[in-house]
Amino acid sequence: MAKYISLFGGTTTDTTVQVVKENQIIIGYGPYMAMNRYVVYKVEHTDDGYMYHLLNLDTKKTDRTDILQPLSRKHGIGRYYDDVNPQFMDAFEVALLVEEAEKQAAEEARQAEQERQRVECVKAVGRERFAALLPPTAKAVIVAELRQDESDHMTDYFAYRTVRTVILGFSSHTRDLFSEMRKCAANFPETAYLAEPCEEYEHREKYSMGAGYYLGQSKYYGWIIHKSPIYNRERAIEDFAYIAGDEANIRLSNATAERSGKRHETVVQDDFVIVDYSDKAIAVFGDTKPIKTELSAIGGRFNSRLTHEGQKTAGWIFQKSKEEQVRRLIGMNE
Repeated sequence: MAKYISLFGGTTTDTTVQVVKENQIIIGYGPYMAMNRYVVYKVEHTDDGYMYHLLNLDTKKTDRTDILQPLSRKHGIGRYYDDVNPQFMDAFEVALLVEEAEKQAAEEARQAEQERQRVECVKAVGRERFAALLPPTAKAVIVAELRQDESDHMTDYFAYRTVRTVILGFSSHTRDLFSEMRKCAANFPETAYLAEPCEEYEHREKYSMGAGYYLGQSKYYGWIIHKSPIYNRERAIEDFAYIAGDEANIRLSNATAERSGKRHETVVQDDFVIVDYSDKAIAVFGDTKPIKTELSAIGGRFNSRLTHEGQKTAGWIFQKSKEEQVRRLIGMNE
């Protein structure tokens, strides 16, 4: 037996008592009293009482709860059943909705797995690239972040979302120097205006709940530049793997770029192109669909968003140790 007492309405819910039936309509009230309609598609009895499986009629997403309260005693956020004039849906219609919801959930899971694999492919490239660029003496990464304001001034809610991060340089110390940040700002056209000295762009917020030292107009929107300390090299490589997976997110000074500038030597054979993608990885471009199974079998990872000749191009990534196998597979050594 399980009982829940509401602190707001002073009501008690006993989960051992069944309060609704299958196919019954439920009303849900969320923040700002936004309303959602559900249908109960299954009532399950457990050792702790009744569990109600719900289907959102708008989003077609499933959920479950053991707490449903009478609408006649509505007191705020929660899910309620009409205890005066209960409404029901046709059982056949509910069954069709559940089938649709299951298909939707399966498709969302498929897309999520596809996205997970894509991200992992990008990170695999980024790990190699960032590890090759990261100086052994680096104590911090200087980055530029493009932030989007998510604040709601009507409710005094202030927040932002980072929509892009660009690596501008490395530092051999962790001191916050605006002169160093301004120098790196010149590496990227979108932040070049921050290279000019301007005290209004220098923010010092090293206090509780502060944003630290950063260079920019506002911490809530636009581009800002700050330092990201490196406490562990392997952890830093993993943290920046996805960012470095896109070459467009690496904007180092000419001197730094030259140290890694001999990576894109290209070899062409028939319909295939092999590229030295990083110090430890190669990429294969071309009409690879007929041999995709063989490429995968020797350790290749397909990535639809690699960079080749300045454009996003689909291709396969391999460890450099696999280069001879790749060449034999596509006939380059014949």
